[in-house]
Amino acid sequence: MPENGQAVRAMVLAAGAGTRLRPLTYETPKPMVPVVNRPVVHHVLDNLLRHGIKDVMVNLFAQPDQVRGYCGDGSRWSLNLRYSQEPKLLGTAGAIKKVQGFFKGGPFFVMSGDGLSDIDLTAMLAFHKKRRSVATMAVKKIDARFDYGVTLSQPNGRIKGFLEKPSWGDVFSNTVNTGIYLFEPEILKMIPSGKVYDFGHDLWPKLLKARKPIYSFDLDSYWCDVGNLPEYRRCQLDVLDGKAKVNIPGKEVSKGVWIEEGTVVDPRAVLKAPCVIGKGCRIEAGAQVGPYTVVGDRAKIAPYATLKNCILFEHVTVGKNVHLSNCILGAHGNVKENISVYEAAVLNIRQ
Repeated sequence: MPENGQAVRAMVLAAGAGTRLRPLTYETPKPMVPVVNRPVVHHVLDNLLRHGIKDVMVNLFAQPDQVRGYCGDGSRWSLNLRYSQEPKLLGTAGAIKKVQGFFKGGPFFVMSGDGLSDIDLTAMLAFHKKRRSVATMAVKKIDARFDYGVTLSQPNGRIKGFLEKPSWGDVFSNTVNTGIYLFEPEILKMIPSGKVYDFGHDLWPKLLKARKPIYSFDLDSYWCDVGNLPEYRRCQLDVLDGKAKVNIPGKEVSKGVWIEEGTVVDPRAVLKAPCVIGKGCRIEAGAQVGPYTVVGDRAKIAPYATLKNCILFEHVTVGKNVHLSNCILGAHGNVKENISVYEAAVLNIRQ
């Protein structure tokens, strides 16, 4: 995605601790939580590559080695990845100020490493250029609006009102900030150095007060903030339902059933679509997996176990005659024989 001879760059914000996703994030940073057996940040990088953005900065704080270890230098995506380690959290805007030299030469994207979207970044750049915007925010109309910043825009998209995470009485719009931005380098001058500074609480209100040309880009594609357990569940279901354009790993062996390499499924097991089964798994005779179930790598599902509407992380063992419904089972989890678990349970049971 060249812009005036300069390649458009991006920053992925991956420093959050993910407290609202606990217990899943006690040992896993939020951007590394899996959606259809790939970390959320993997899908974010997939979409950047889809639109020709190859130079990417990733900021780190909580459990940084996991993100760095998985993403490496970006070569698995044909990307050039660099990292900005923050000894203390600088806020979303403070994070880009710290690496401002990376953004010289043209507009740049900033996006959350824990938000799943198939946004058309090429269309967003065209909109940004046409409006001669200095800051463009991708927005989406949703019903639940209290966990996000809300915006009010003119018919041409120019933002005339913004409020970060309003209370009930302060809500003036159902159009929310998705955390996907496109900035011109000049906005970096408005961010103080060495201070905690946030987009929602600080930078956007400052741009609005200064009457800078800032615009909202209506997002008509998929977006989900994987920030809490209900949204995390919803994101998995949406991907399995085909609502989001993401790369589901493995081979689609029948409609809606994906299996990765090295997995052995007994012919007497039943796989119900949609479901995704990772690498090196073993599904025993009489087991039923699905519908709406994701099984992580190297899982073992014993005879006559049933899994419906479940998310299993890697290295999970499910015993004989175990029945799981609407559950999340963390990495290395082990559910012994003849146990039933239902209704939104989140388990970190280890052997």
